[in-house]
Amino acid sequence: MKKIAILAGVVVAVIGVAQPFRAADAQAPRTSTALPSFGEPGISPDGSTIAFFEAPGLPARPKITHPAYAIFDHIALEAKDREEVSRWHKWLDANGVEVIGPTDHKGLILSIYFHDNNGIRLEITTPLDENWNKHTQQGYEDLEMWVAVKDRAISEGRDIAECLVEHIRERRLRYDSKPPSA
Repeated sequence: MKKIAILAGVVVAVIGVAQPFRAADAQAPRTSTALPSFGEPGISPDGSTIAFFEAPGLPARPKITHPAYAIFDHIALEAKDREEVSRWHKWLDANGVEVIGPTDHKGLILSIYFHDNNGIRLEITTPLDENWNKHTQQGYEDLEMWVAVKDRAISEGRDIAECLVEHIRERRLRYDSKPPSA
């Protein structure tokens, strides 16, 4: 239970609010099983919500079917600046939590990664580029392009993943061949 309390504490500190722990002995959602559970929900000033729960008696989680899931399935929490990421890194280390990073993502964001007691990957990150997350139109265009590549692969009877990798490599060549901005 110490580890779940540590990680819930990280979330509370990062999003800046806490609700009292609640214990319940109720039916688990969409099952007929009554399970004891203990949770820590938090609601941030912007209205987003996150919760950590412990429910003894559940069977072990199934093994992941592909290593990418261990990376892609995670939640990222934004810290104020790189100093705050560094403080969290030191605090997690001091509390026996294995930390990966810090990782500088090509000057866009700086992140550290760690896992909760259920193996769920968590990230504490901060922007390094003040405009890193202000590209809404480009995001829509990239999503449209992604869907188009998948649709084309299906219509041509090709492997979707292979077509996406091919497309990404072509795009990167174009980015890498652009002259530096003045």
